[in-house]
Amino acid sequence: MSIEPDTKDWTWVLERPCPECGYDARTVEAAELPARLREASAPWRDVLAREDAAVRPADNIWSPLEYACHVRDVHRVFDGRVERMLTEDDPAFDSWDQDATALEGRYDEQDPATVAGELVAAAEAVAVRYAGVEGDLWRRTGRRSDGAVFTVDSIGRYHLHDVVHHLYDVGADG
Repeated sequence: MSIEPDTKDWTWVLERPCPECGYDARTVEAAELPARLREASAPWRDVLAREDAAVRPADNIWSPLEYACHVRDVHRVFDGRVERMLTEDDPAFDSWDQDATALEGRYDEQDPATVAGELVAAAEAVAVRYAGVEGDLWRRTGRRSDGAVFTVDSIGRYHLHDVVHHLYDVGADG
């Protein structure tokens, strides 16, 4: 059995706590985003050091390695989106097919140690980007292809949920 694509609209996590991972975006201040992203990314090194990091717990569930590749790429995608929000007026983001990216990028065949380093580096890059945001820049907007509108602040809190939630998915704390 293959992985069923996730087609859910997760923007609701900006309005209420996630019942699965417990993340509550309403409690995150914009200034906390850099530190919180770094903290939530650090446990991935231990996750990827597990002997079974590349093993799927079930045929239809990503392995910790596949989740880590996804989180690495989430950091990269959000870094690019935030950069655009800070330099362009209300940019429209292309749709990102995360499942196609996983297949094309052969997440299941990547080296866990390499991915660990790349994930932490990508988290650091986007944390630095958020750390450079001040004042009214937090209210700059961008739009997803489905019409969802984000500010730099809300996209940061949405981004953080993805990292925290996937730690929950692999049984780690963040």
